[in-house]
Amino acid sequence: MSLYRNTVWFFKGLKEFTKNGFLSASKMFKEDDLEVDCSGRHYMITGANSGIGKCIATEIAKRGGTVHMVCRNPSSAEEAKQDIIDASNNSNIFVHILDLSKPRDVHKFAQDFCKNNESLHVLVNNAGCMFNIRELTEDNLEKNFVTNTLGTYILTTQLLPLIKQSEKPRVVTVSSGGMLVQKLDYTDMQFEKMKPFDGTLAYAQNKRQQLKDKLRTPDEGADTAVWLAVSPAAVQHPAGLFFQDRNPAPTHLPLASTKVTTKEKEEFMTALEELSKKFAG
Repeated sequence: MSLYRNTVWFFKGLKEFTKNGFLSASKMFKEDDLEVDCSGRHYMITGANSGIGKCIATEIAKRGGTVHMVCRNPSSAEEAKQDIIDASNNSNIFVHILDLSKPRDVHKFAQDFCKNNESLHVLVNNAGCMFNIRELTEDNLEKNFVTNTLGTYILTTQLLPLIKQSEKPRVVTVSSGGMLVQKLDYTDMQFEKMKPFDGTLAYAQNKRQQLKDKLRTPDEGADTAVWLAVSPAAVQHPAGLFFQDRNPAPTHLPLASTKVTTKEKEEFMTALEELSKKFAG
């Protein structure tokens, strides 16, 4: 990661990613964008038991949506479920236990969900992790990569048939400004060449792959994801964009040399798909 990228990202972060950045951007928000009745629509949120994911789930539940919480930890998930029910007075909240670092389980979960449910209108890929030591799972996959990238990819692609048949479907993937300092590296997806291993850089690379009082609160961090998930205004934009504070935003810093060719993107997606197929049932 170059000194230039670090410097540009640092000043951009101070201006845009902090609480003050949100307060400044929110002055331009249209409040009626979120005056939406979500009754009858089904929303799946990964990592919905805490932080931004819990805030997203709560805001959707308050608007009457049926919420499917996908969480790794059963006890914290049930506790969060009750919090969401209490805050929203909406009992249509369902917990699904899934560890995204286990690709076979992700395949099975998605397939079972499609068989047992008639619709899924919105998928919000929020769950993520950041391990500072390079660790491998029982499937010999690096933990950051398999959780943040491969698991999310499998879940999304396997749920797409159900999502596509639902009315006004959407897939929202929560990212991080840290991805702006990383160039997509499809040749080392599991960070075998990263010496020494750096969990922060690995996390930033994962976010590129997905596409204290100064920091934003979870509610502020969740705002754009909620807007993308429920607002009719959001679908006025083309699919596949990167959003920040309810507006499309660049996916690269100026002059940072993080762009890749179409061929490199295709090779990355091909490698990801081939890896996914190894764990299909």
